[in-house]
Amino acid sequence: MNKQSTAGSKPLVVLAFSGGLDTTFCLKWLEEQGNRVVTATVDTGGFGPGELKAIESRALALGAESHHTLDAKAELFSRFVTFLIKGNVLRGRVYPLSVSAERVLQAELVAKLAAGLGAQGVAHGSTGAGNDQVRFDGAFRALAPALGVHAPVRALGWSREQELAWLAERGVSVPSKTVAYSVNTGLWGTTVGGRETHDPWTAVPDAAFPAPAEGLKAEPLEVVVGFEAGTPVALDDKPLSGVALVGALHAAGRAFGLGRGVHLGDTILGIKGRIGFEAPAPLMLIAAHQELEKLVLTRWQGFWKNHLADFYGQMLHEGLYYDPVMRDIEAMVDSSQAKVTGEARLRLLPGRFEVTGVRSPNSLMAAQAAAYGETTKLWDGAEAAGFSKLHALPMQLALLAGGKP
Repeated sequence: MNKQSTAGSKPLVVLAFSGGLDTTFCLKWLEEQGNRVVTATVDTGGFGPGELKAIESRALALGAESHHTLDAKAELFSRFVTFLIKGNVLRGRVYPLSVSAERVLQAELVAKLAAGLGAQGVAHGSTGAGNDQVRFDGAFRALAPALGVHAPVRALGWSREQELAWLAERGVSVPSKTVAYSVNTGLWGTTVGGRETHDPWTAVPDAAFPAPAEGLKAEPLEVVVGFEAGTPVALDDKPLSGVALVGALHAAGRAFGLGRGVHLGDTILGIKGRIGFEAPAPLMLIAAHQELEKLVLTRWQGFWKNHLADFYGQMLHEGLYYDPVMRDIEAMVDSSQAKVTGEARLRLLPGRFEVTGVRSPNSLMAAQAAAYGETTKLWDGAEAAGFSKLHALPMQLALLAGGKP
């Protein structure tokens, strides 16, 4: 057994730690309940220069036995984001699942770390009202069923103000903004919850989001995204890693004020929820990919792939990533993407963007033109008339059967 697990009589708990109010509270609470706590921050993007080091320093200053920073950005892109792009996954037709995949991967890596350290438990800072508790619990129970799961904020049912007051009694301060809003920034976008998001009639103010770039651009900008088998691999003919490409499109989009929106939908627990989000890169990549697909996939390829991808997005949203059906859907999605190679051109303007063109060596439009010249040469007038007659026959018969001419 790992020496760390046998040192002393106190149980060892590994806490998923972001450094915000909830996980700061969890760290101190778990310590006071007689646990040794190791903290882990899983980097799925969104951290500024020096921020990860500051989180580590904060954890150690608060009493963590040790701290681990785990870089998961590339894995997040390769295992999760690629399928969200290939599937054109937008929950409620607007929201690109900026948090769901992050939480599953964060929980997975924390569970693996806990097993490696010989810990007796894992912990997270989720409340009892949101989706994240289900995602963390699901991954922990699927991957490390022998470990105890601790969720102090959920168990106590305290408000953020109560947590803040409890910490203040122990000399721990937390920036006031973290009490007003819960902000999550990662590779696939930023989400904001709190205050105005609880009222569906109230607009989410700009102040709730990370500060925008000074002086938004006014002159349009064109960018070209290159895809290979459905995965974005280049920007303006420059090969880039997935993480770098997403980061570049985030920066370009924010310069035009793109990617902000509000999503209102069903939570995993069955109630309605509402969040603000800022995700310029996901929205642009999904739009570009979808337009390229229209050029190279048959109607039924697109139809069934998108139907299954919607289900895939729902399962991921609900923390059910480890159900075997997800691997089955991934196999089908990958098969559908074999010919989704080419380029999509995007035009960025203040407050909006548009896909202005797509091209591919596998273009079905190019194939029909090369084989037949003008599309009208594919059939003659008599064949068109016959097709139209047969095409309308089922509804004609249905109306006759109902007594209508």
